[in-house]
Amino acid sequence: MIKPLRKAVLPVAGLGTRFLPATKAIAKEMLPVVDKPLIQYSIEEARAAGIDQFCLITGRGKTAIVEHFDVAYELEAILRQRDKKAELAALRDSQLPPGSIVTVRQQEPMGLGHAVWCARAFIADEPFAVMLPDDLVLSDTPCMKQLADAHAETGGCVVAVTEVPREQTNRYGILDIGADDGRLVEVRGLVEKPKPEVAPSNLSIIGRYVLLPELMEPLARLERGAGNEVQLTDAMARLIGRVPFHGLRYEGRRFDCGDRLGFLEAQIAFGLRRPELAPALRGFLKSYLAESAVPA
Repeated sequence: MIKPLRKAVLPVAGLGTRFLPATKAIAKEMLPVVDKPLIQYSIEEARAAGIDQFCLITGRGKTAIVEHFDVAYELEAILRQRDKKAELAALRDSQLPPGSIVTVRQQEPMGLGHAVWCARAFIADEPFAVMLPDDLVLSDTPCMKQLADAHAETGGCVVAVTEVPREQTNRYGILDIGADDGRLVEVRGLVEKPKPEVAPSNLSIIGRYVLLPELMEPLARLERGAGNEVQLTDAMARLIGRVPFHGLRYEGRRFDCGDRLGFLEAQIAFGLRRPELAPALRGFLKSYLAESAVPA
């Protein structure tokens, strides 16, 4: 019997150095895209997939993330007093039910695999999602819902994958693939950041995973891999052949919000999806593009 997917692990302990000085005093996961922080997009995507328990792997200076999902009594009282109904509704949409979120401190930056291993007590013996808030996916069906459906279909591990230029394989975890029906790809192997000339394919894993609790066994070895870090990719590779393992060509567009240009592109793409903002935003963009086309 396939257990339902109820848990998600969100590693949020990173320093966000690419966004300094903005991230000097706030967590990068709290940077807003339009009017919601990155972390809220991930939580909403997970909830749309039926996930109702969350574990944040945190570091120093990350308390604002947890507070964001708490009840803001004073602010709500002021909004009620001023009859700000829309603002009250937006606040309540960001709240999580009591007991649905826990935090675990990752004391040392030892890699993504180590961060997931820190959640071992939370995971227990259930399948779980791993979501990297830096990756934002704009899609009609939430990306994690697509993965959850594929997991229910296969009963095994499922990772979201996308094609990358061959010359960029040394930036990503890359799949060695078997059977491929155009949607689900059989995973025969995983390689972390291979050189283009030896990469087994150009299918890259993005920051969305559905994994089985058996993963804790290889992770517990805390073996160092690429970058002298405990790599999640290496531990997943040890499960291949033991459990069903597939890559899913998800529907949607992914934005790397850990990169400044990707973050700016996400602002535009998500803004254009908002009916109340899209007309004015298109006007701004046309105006700035026209100005940039005029010779100095």
